[in-house]
Amino acid sequence: MNLVRAEFGRLYARRFVRLMLVLLIVAFGITVATTLVSTHQPTARELAQAEELAEQQRRANERLYADCQAAKSGAANSEYPPEFLAKCNLDRPAEVHETDYLYGVFVFEREIRPLTYFLITFLVLFGFLVGASYIGADLHSGGMTNLLLWRPKRMVVLGTKLGTLLAGVLGVTVLSAVVYLSAFWVISEVGGFPGNLDGEFWRWLSLTAVRGGTLIALVTALSFGLAVLGRHTAAALGVVAGYAVVWELGARIVMEIVDAFRPDQWMLSTYVAAWMSGKLDLWDSASCVGLGSCDGRYTITWLSALIVLLVVVGGCVGAAFASFRQRDLA
Repeated sequence: MNLVRAEFGRLYARRFVRLMLVLLIVAFGITVATTLVSTHQPTARELAQAEELAEQQRRANERLYADCQAAKSGAANSEYPPEFLAKCNLDRPAEVHETDYLYGVFVFEREIRPLTYFLITFLVLFGFLVGASYIGADLHSGGMTNLLLWRPKRMVVLGTKLGTLLAGVLGVTVLSAVVYLSAFWVISEVGGFPGNLDGEFWRWLSLTAVRGGTLIALVTALSFGLAVLGRHTAAALGVVAGYAVVWELGARIVMEIVDAFRPDQWMLSTYVAAWMSGKLDLWDSASCVGLGSCDGRYTITWLSALIVLLVVVGGCVGAAFASFRQRDLA
């Protein structure tokens, strides 16, 4: 228990962690302030006008959909392109909301979606940098050696460091999310419009929060493992930068040139996107060469994405612990 308390103290005392917390607060403060000065509470006239425009759009969509279906069945002459007739892809009346026609108004139900992804992206970066520097600096400066003189149990010390790091980052994540979402909720109540906060919206927000928190924890653990293997903070940064340039960019281009089979499924970014969205539909023209009826579509689900991410992160962290057990730290 003393080791856990000591590690929490060491984590909070690090100047880099404090700097990242300040940057986190500044970034969120700027986002909230920008939203606050660019919104106003809609008047009754604006709401009525927005509802009227939405109703006009609903009726127009109903007419277009009926005309499209008639043309598609051959009951009327078609003025629509074939790709349009294939789907009659229009927003259904229930999908047209009056909030789509409120201008200069912060609508919580509509705007919080990209803002939530911004929050997750920033916290992923926060977790990666803090995770790499927390262990990397100790290994490089000799702090880990001194700590092992006090508590000569390598696996216990390293495991406590990883657990403390994950608990600290997830604590910051939960606190940030509560404050961040609450701030925008208050803005929508006093200077904007809440929107249609139905069950579907809360389900999306809950799932996104769980997926985002899981992704932040995985990235934090990955950076910790890379820094342990490389014995330096820069090792984790270098591996990620090299992977992004060599594999995600360079290898992707080469695979497209040689018409490789489903190149997206070899990229970690694909599984991150599938995990966050719940499902990712992809298309590969090369897989249909020589097959007449093949459309080349395939899907990556959130479950398969999670398995891949767990295998990658688990393999890296496992290798880090195995390496640390026998490593010469002098």
